Amino acid sequence: MKEVIKDKLNVKISATRTLMGELAAKAVSEKINELLDTKQFVNMIFAAAPSQNEFLEALITKDVDWTRVNAFHMDEYLNLDANAPQGFGNFLRDRLFNKVQFRTVHYLNGNAQDAKEECLRYSAMLDHYKTDIVCMGIGENTHLAFNDPHVADFNDPVLVKVVDLDEQCRVQQVNDGCFNMVEKVPTHALTLTIPALFKSTYAYCMVPGEKKAKAVYHTLNENISEEYPSTILRKHPNAILFIDEKSSALI
Repeated sequence: MKEVIKDKLNVKISATRTLMGELAAKAVSEKINELLDTKQFVNMIFAAAPSQNEFLEALITKDVDWTRVNAFHMDEYLNLDANAPQGFGNFLRDRLFNKVQFRTVHYLNGNAQDAKEECLRYSAMLDHYKTDIVCMGIGENTHLAFNDPHVADFNDPVLVKVVDLDEQCRVQQVNDGCFNMVEKVPTHALTLTIPALFKSTYAYCMVPGEKKAKAVYHTLNENISEEYPSTILRKHPNAILFIDEKSSALI
């Protein structure tokens, strides 16, 4: 494992995706247990994407009292069939939420009758359950959650909002094997905003694979701006970026 630091961001480079996932899961589980020594409950936000597979597979094997953890997720498609495997809540239910016993799991409802009311509902819960740990990825266009460059706002006044997805973001869903054609990818979604993610005391970001090499390069080398949303990670006081050899190829 190699390690570099860019501004405040600690970057850990593993040889393979599997090793990256194990290293990240070890760091996250140790932080959960450390926090549980002094807190009754820990509040966490999780990302749903194939980039998180190795991390989630390793995380559920760790010795953690999940009954003291409240779980959230960071985005959800609008108006996708409630049972669709591409749904982010469904993704996390299958790989994490049904694998260990959480205290509570709070799902974003992409099929709510009023999307704006759903944003307010989820925002209120995030206000109540102050985020201790966020586990996320970075998109090919450097988005965090569904904060694509054209909608990202480092000073967003809200915690959850409705966004339209840019073309590169939707193409990524095809590249990831989630949809067989871009026309099938929903055009709108609910997302936690950059400030909502940044409120987390600790941030762990897992970004493996060759398709993410450009995003990792931009994250570490561009000026910190909404043009490359993930660059904001370099200002977080307690963030770690976990990458593998393929995603680190351009740095």
